[in-house]
Amino acid sequence: MTIVKEEVKMKVLIFYAAYGGGHLSAANAIKEEIQKNYKDYEIEMIDCMEYLNKVVNYLTIKSYEEMAKKMPKMWGRIYKASRKGVIATISNSSNKIFAGKLGKLINQINPDQIISTHPFSTQMCGILKSKGKLNLKVSTILTDFKYHEQWLVKHEYLEEYFVSNEKMKQDVIDYGIDKNKVYAFGMPISARFGEKYNKEEILKEFNLKENLKTILFFAGGKMGLARKNIFEYMKTLVENSEKFQIIAISGKNQKIYEKFKEIAKGKENVKVLEFTNKVPELMSISDLCITKPRRNNIF
Repeated sequence: MTIVKEEVKMKVLIFYAAYGGGHLSAANAIKEEIQKNYKDYEIEMIDCMEYLNKVVNYLTIKSYEEMAKKMPKMWGRIYKASRKGVIATISNSSNKIFAGKLGKLINQINPDQIISTHPFSTQMCGILKSKGKLNLKVSTILTDFKYHEQWLVKHEYLEEYFVSNEKMKQDVIDYGIDKNKVYAFGMPISARFGEKYNKEEILKEFNLKENLKTILFFAGGKMGLARKNIFEYMKTLVENSEKFQIIAISGKNQKIYEKFKEIAKGKENVKVLEFTNKVPELMSISDLCITKPRRNNIF
């Protein structure tokens, strides 16, 4: 009798959370790259906060979105308060409570490695490791351009931190993280941004002119974190649209979409789009991209 040994795959568990789109985008990019380069890896992605409590997850996401849209100053104050003080203490305490449930999920999946793109899952893994309830490598991808203290809770128990730039690397080292744990590898993005596209086909698909320069204009996305003067910028561009063509992307923010459509009314060189998965293609044919600066964002 011949015994065939079953091939053992490397199993990777990726945690993210749906506060904004950055954590999910980073998780997807990492998954995509692993699948491309390591065919024998098995990958599972889980929204850690939705798994832990769907009701709390829904309410906190909705509250965050509405506050970011309607009360950005208040949102900013809460963000700063979450670094240290009462809000940080509440956050850390709740993560200690949720860590046990997350630990059960990890044991059930039984991964060989965990990759975390959200500070809460990173914290919970650190808590589990500090109690001897988790014994595998945890790699954290900081999806910001400047660190927030919530990312670094229990850092002494975790193995790897990947940051977006050298300045950020030095900052987290100065915070107290072992320099041998920190790597400045940039921000994870989809491989689609590096592909080559047929310019003529894209221009035709979006009814754009080949003889005009193209400006790609982002509004700030669903969360509405763009400043109010985003509409003033849009008006200025539209007023000069005879000189070039504009692709304005409002994302999933319906109010911004409607306002953009109103500003662009009657201007044939202005295309207003809602959410689109063709951003890499549109960037490839654009001469200039205008967007909001990324905020230092925990969620």
